[in-house]
Amino acid sequence: MEACPKQTWDEIQVTISKKREPPFFSVVIPTFNRWPLVGDAIDSVLAQTFESFELIVVDDGSTDDSARIIEEQYGDRARIIRQANKGVSSARNAGIAAAKAAWIAFLDSDDLWTPDKLERQHEAIIDDPSLQVLHTDEIWERGGRRVNPGRRHLKTGSIDDGADQLFNRSLATCLISPSSVAVHSEVFRTAGLFDESLPVCEDYDMWLRIMVFCRIGYLPEKLTIKRNEYGAKCRAVQLSSSVWGMDRYRVRSLRKLVDSGKLSKNRARMAINEIIQKTKIIADGSIKRGKRSEAKIWLTEGRQAAKELASL
Repeated sequence: MEACPKQTWDEIQVTISKKREPPFFSVVIPTFNRWPLVGDAIDSVLAQTFESFELIVVDDGSTDDSARIIEEQYGDRARIIRQANKGVSSARNAGIAAAKAAWIAFLDSDDLWTPDKLERQHEAIIDDPSLQVLHTDEIWERGGRRVNPGRRHLKTGSIDDGADQLFNRSLATCLISPSSVAVHSEVFRTAGLFDESLPVCEDYDMWLRIMVFCRIGYLPEKLTIKRNEYGAKCRAVQLSSSVWGMDRYRVRSLRKLVDSGKLSKNRARMAINEIIQKTKIIADGSIKRGKRSEAKIWLTEGRQAAKELASL
C-alpha cells in the first residue's frame, strides 16, 4: 500500500485558505412545485466545468415534497432555503440575501445550463473588469424539441451600444433571460431587488431598472437552455400562461420607471411611447373580454401618457 503524500505546512495553509475563500458565483434556483424538473436544473449546475460556486435552492412553499427530495438526493452540494409561498421575486431575493459570492447567477427551475456556462462567463468577467451584468445567448426547447426564437427575441448587449438599442428593444418584451444572466451583487444595492408586488414580468422590470445606470454585457454563445416542460412532468403551471394580459404589469413597471425621474429625456420618450402602445393593446383585450369599464381605465391612462409625451 502506498503511503499518503505528505503536505508541507505551506501547502496545508494554502488548502485551508482556499476553503475559506468565498466562491466566485452564488447560483440561485427559485422553485415551486417543479420536481422533477428542478432536479435536471440542479444536475446542470453540478456538472459545470467551473467549480468555484455555491448552489442555493430556494423552495417557495412547494407542496410536492421537492425540498425534502432535493435534500436527500444532493446533500450538502445544494443549500436549501425554505419559505412560505411568496412568489418567484421573493424567492430570488431570498437567494440574493443568502449569497456569499460577489457574482450571482440565476437559473429558473425548468431551465438548464451547458456544462461550460459558468466557465465562459467567468472568463469574460475576468477579461473585462468593467462588467457588472453579463447575459448569454440561449437555446429554446418546446416539448423537448429545439425551436428558433423570433427576430424580436434576438439577444444583444448595451456595451458600446451608442444607439441605445437594447433599452429601446427591451421596452416591448423582456430580452434578458434570468437563467442566462450573472449580476454583481453591488448592482442590487443600486437598482434594488426584484419587485415582489409583480406576479409576472418581474425580470422585465429588473433589467430595465438596471439599464438606467449600468450597461449590459453579452456573451453571444448558446450557454443557456430555456425549456417549456410542464404538463404531467410537475405540478406547477408556467407563470406566463397563468396570468392574462402580461402587458398590464409591463405598463406598471414602465410607469414606475418614468415616475422615478431617473431616465434621460430620450429614454423617457421611449418608455412613454411604449406605455401608449401597450395601454391600447390592453384596452382592446379588455373589450374582447367584455370588460368595458376596465378598458376605459386603460384608454384614459394611454391618453394621459400621450399628453405627457407631448410635453417632453
